[in-house]
Amino acid sequence: MTTVLIADDQPLQRFGFRMLLESQDDLTVLGEAANGAEAIRMTAELSPDVVLMDVRMPGLDGIEATRRIVATGDRTRVLILTTFDLDEYAYAGLRAGASGFLVKDAQPEELLSGIRSVASGDAVVAPSLTRRLLDAYARHLPTPGPDSDSDAPTAGHTDARLDALTEREREILTVVGRGWTNTEIATRLHLAESTVKTHVGRILAKTGSRDRIQAVILAYDTKLVEPS
Repeated sequence: MTTVLIADDQPLQRFGFRMLLESQDDLTVLGEAANGAEAIRMTAELSPDVVLMDVRMPGLDGIEATRRIVATGDRTRVLILTTFDLDEYAYAGLRAGASGFLVKDAQPEELLSGIRSVASGDAVVAPSLTRRLLDAYARHLPTPGPDSDSDAPTAGHTDARLDALTEREREILTVVGRGWTNTEIATRLHLAESTVKTHVGRILAKTGSRDRIQAVILAYDTKLVEPS
């Protein structure tokens, strides 16, 4: 059973999420928080598997609440809900340690799948948001000058973090960085989805990446993927 805490300042939104989640045999709602401070307190008390976190709430917002929850080192993971026109919140959430981002108009199946994926240790980013989110991240990367001693890889050189990867693993890390899902990778590279999951797991282990989002950041940092 996956346990969930709903954090949203809109009572009707919380009610809708609760109805959806409790219609599933494997999901249960432990409680509801109306703001970030309540989310932090209730997470400490209830230790849910996943916090479904709204961003814009009165008082302490969802980004800061996420940062404080993640900082405790507890097992709880945070799935942030955002909107198409607020990409900067998704970027801030990534930096705060969220394990996933979905848009509020996602299909119910997407939300349920996202919660289950985050609870199992995977990371989720809405496909519609992925490219803009990652490009926003890339724009924050420092641009080394001509005299810089930057460790960023250049032509003919590889980043040490990639040395342990096989050619196939590097290929998969590249497309993960482009926002492809496991299903898309399996289809386009003619692999079984279970094989893709195995490759992704090995990539995370070999590179020391906490989750899929951190692997995406690695793909940008090492120039496997360039911002559009």
